Amino acid sequence: MGDAVGRVLVVDDDEVIRQLIVVNLQLEGFEVHTAVDGQDCLDRVEDIAPDVITLDVMMPRLDGWVTAVRLRENERTRDVRVLLITARAQKNDVRRGTEVGADAYLTKPFDPTELIQVVRDLAAATRAG
Repeated sequence: MGDAVGRVLVVDDDEVIRQLIVVNLQLEGFEVHTAVDGQDCLDRVEDIAPDVITLDVMMPRLDGWVTAVRLRENERTRDVRVLLITARAQKNDVRRGTEVGADAYLTKPFDPTELIQVVRDLAAATRAG
């Protein structure tokens, strides 16, 4: 693990956004892994064992809502902190995010500084147990 401040799995089907998040988190010292959609995330999450997962909501194959629920249903991943990232910011979307077990919620377009702060807080909470 080394000196990384935490391990993050970035899940987004948009390569540009995925890379934006990756670069910002790597600059902050995070160990970053990526997945291209919810199914890819679920296939790899146990091997990666992230502290935090940033999860896009609108994705092919398996969207962020379903992915978050599946993460919570699996005893090996239920305690991973989940940050939902979405262009949909209506109140009912935020409520649904809470219902599926998301720990935090960011709307696109997001401020990279805010993203880093949220991920840092979630990773610290994970590491504190």
